[in-house]
Amino acid sequence: MTEVIGDIFGLAIGIAVSPVPIAAVILMLFASRARTTGPFFLIGWLTGITLVVTVVLFVPGLGGDAGEPSTTSGVIKGILGLLLLFAAIRQWMSRPPPGAETTMPKWMAGVDTMGGGGAFGLALALTVLNPKNLLLAAAAGAAIGAGQLNTGETVLAVALFTVVASLTIAIPVIGYLIAGERIQPALDTTKDWMIQNNSAVMSVLLLVFGVILVGDAIGIIWG
Repeated sequence: MTEVIGDIFGLAIGIAVSPVPIAAVILMLFASRARTTGPFFLIGWLTGITLVVTVVLFVPGLGGDAGEPSTTSGVIKGILGLLLLFAAIRQWMSRPPPGAETTMPKWMAGVDTMGGGGAFGLALALTVLNPKNLLLAAAAGAAIGAGQLNTGETVLAVALFTVVASLTIAIPVIGYLIAGERIQPALDTTKDWMIQNNSAVMSVLLLVFGVILVGDAIGIIWG
């Protein structure tokens, strides 16, 4: 159990520091329906992460003999690692030139007019359909599935991963529900920094986790 938690904790942090979802939820908290859209976004985020992890951990053949990860889990980790490395290269190549102002993605323009259903759907898309978050959550599912945990430990591992991966979404939402508009200046500063540094932050994260997963795969398959 401890080894599995160690494997998935870093992956959860990788999802938690994703700049775009953080910026999106902060934009919602500046809108008139923030007390509705914020919680719905958080629920959608939790649902998406849980869904991806759960689907992957039930892939047959992840657990090997004597509690060791199987070749299947090694292959899955290797593929996910290579995809993360590819995504890191693409993210780095698409970064804005030094000193250039980064603009928000066009789809963010309508975030402040969304209702609860739209906020839920957007959060779900940013986990299930976003390649970076999808790969990290899938890697966590593979690690949990390969750990051959009992039912209680599996539920606990999925819950822990989901909570840690959701902290940077939950904290602004809960903070706004408690403090209201008083925290908006801090949120605005955070949003601007996240948007400006999105490419650099994600490139480093994807590179690190890609290397880790490829290394794990090599150890499992040829170790």
